[in-house]
Amino acid sequence: MSLLGKIGFDSKTRFYGFLSVVLSGQIIYSAFEAFKGTFYNLLLEVLNIDNTQMGVLFTLIGSAMFFYIPAGWVNNRFSVRSILMTSMFIRFLSMMAIIIFQPEFTVLIVIAGLWGLIDAIFWPAVVNGVNLMSGDDNKGMAFGLLESIRRATEMSMNAIIVGIMALVSGSILVFQGAIVFYTLLILPMIFCVWKFVPDNQMEVKAGESKNKAALQGLFYVLKMPTVWLAALTSLTVYWTYITLIYTVPYLQAVFGLTTAEAAIFGIINTGAMGVVAGLVAGSIADFVFKSSIKMMLCALALTVICLGITILLPKSAEMLVMNMILLMCFSFSIFLAKGIILAPIAEAGVPKEFSGAAMSVGSFAAYASVFWAYALNGWIIDTYPAIEAYQMIFGIGLSVSAFGMFTAICLLLLKRKQAGNISTDDATPA
Repeated sequence: MSLLGKIGFDSKTRFYGFLSVVLSGQIIYSAFEAFKGTFYNLLLEVLNIDNTQMGVLFTLIGSAMFFYIPAGWVNNRFSVRSILMTSMFIRFLSMMAIIIFQPEFTVLIVIAGLWGLIDAIFWPAVVNGVNLMSGDDNKGMAFGLLESIRRATEMSMNAIIVGIMALVSGSILVFQGAIVFYTLLILPMIFCVWKFVPDNQMEVKAGESKNKAALQGLFYVLKMPTVWLAALTSLTVYWTYITLIYTVPYLQAVFGLTTAEAAIFGIINTGAMGVVAGLVAGSIADFVFKSSIKMMLCALALTVICLGITILLPKSAEMLVMNMILLMCFSFSIFLAKGIILAPIAEAGVPKEFSGAAMSVGSFAAYASVFWAYALNGWIIDTYPAIEAYQMIFGIGLSVSAFGMFTAICLLLLKRKQAGNISTDDATPA
């Protein structure tokens, strides 16, 4: 058996389709959202806006949350291929408008709102595409690769810009050139999706409306307890992942790390760790546990242990190294879970024709914590002394992870019960 066969892809064409889906889920963001961490100030300069205005733009892009569930109808009604191609083409046109016309902030507001609406449809199509292009027994590997490939692509593309800036003077020109080049990459990405991703149109009976069938599929998914348990587990993973972002300021505020030291730790802890953990999580889920839900349960348990010990450890200078080791273990454990964050949705027993709606519901729940977690953590840091504040933030992360373990266990028990019922029904004579 070939390497592709061992990881669940029965042909090169299917693997190329999988890569096209995964890379489209990164390339579309590479000329804007992917810059906010590394090139935030340059992005402000190019767009000629201030920090508050940038915050407004990202809030509007984040409004995708409000449209995820109705977008489930769209993802049932239309194929993954058509959604990906249309979304990328709209992003290409709007980015070129920004590059060529350098519009005022009011126009940028309209574009950001459009991106939020499109993203609510696009991202569930990406994860649905990963689900459809992978085999029944490699969901963990497929979603782990989604995380690892996207994170590695973002790091590489940003690193290329940094390298060119180090060699060539005029960083703003280099950055503007990168925006143009990365936007143009959308066009070959559209071609790859068209060529390698199959057109999974919804099949309906003669005389039946596809619109009505897609809506019925959405309601069917909304009534599935396995979907909601999987979605709640995913929510706890992403909420705890947000806690990870505060590990660097924690070390600075409590142990006095310099900016350079904190930056190096941050690159490893919140960047490189994610590249490795996604692939590891997928491999363990498929080849050891044979279940992404069990993998996520174990990862959340490890997260609880790491955060618990971190909270209990003394905050003296001689304990800095031990704290850093624990935080790196916490990072690895939560990235293990985040790497397969929506894989439990794929294992929730949803009919394939309704998987688009399931991924929309899962995306809504998984990323909903962005609406309160950042604000809550910021309020805690502003209100309490440093050590007490970060103890509270880590304590919340621990509690959320523990609740995620509970929902994962409930999901496993429910799936076992459903499997038992099916076996009983099959054994009953007609």
